[in-house]
Amino acid sequence: MDIATSRPLPARPYSLPNLLTYGRIAAVPLVVACMYGQIILEGGVWLRWVALALYVTAAVTDFFDGWLARSWGQQSSFGRMLDPIADKLLVSSCLLMLAADHTIYGWSLWAAIIILCREILVSGLREYLAELRVPVPVTRLAKWKTVLQLVAIGFLLAGDAGDDWVASTAYLGFPVVTFTGLTLLWVSALLTLYTGYDYFRAGLHHLIDE
Repeated sequence: MDIATSRPLPARPYSLPNLLTYGRIAAVPLVVACMYGQIILEGGVWLRWVALALYVTAAVTDFFDGWLARSWGQQSSFGRMLDPIADKLLVSSCLLMLAADHTIYGWSLWAAIIILCREILVSGLREYLAELRVPVPVTRLAKWKTVLQLVAIGFLLAGDAGDDWVASTAYLGFPVVTFTGLTLLWVSALLTLYTGYDYFRAGLHHLIDE
């Protein structure tokens, strides 16, 4: 991955792509509230489905904000900064709630830890390089990593409710929904390690020169 200086983009804080990103951020406390109500307050399973619906809606905006920005020529410096922050808020908050719910448990907790630690480290690297006016573009593999994370968390949010639904419709006693989510979480964690290394390798010479 190459890191090169580029001309700054306009901010455009009220463009439609950025409004979609705001919506994704606004969905985070709603998803957490539904999960909290279902896990801590022992609310009905319907809260789990509401959390999943909100999450899927928020995750879909992650595709459309970037696509609209490119298609309509509304790419902005503000959107470029805010989009990965929105992703990290959504992913990290859901991972924490899923760990509290014991949907993510045992060795799979390490996958969540890897993802969270990488996001913190890369965010720190981005902030440092921003002071040097060195942009850190998102690679295609990093985008696929984010997609896998979002899909994995979607399966895990369905969790036991999804397993029960599959068991009642397909007559399967195996928790296929949770297992699929945990498997995808590990795959995304491995991609997280690789892309994190790629970012640090690309920025290493700037760190050394400074």
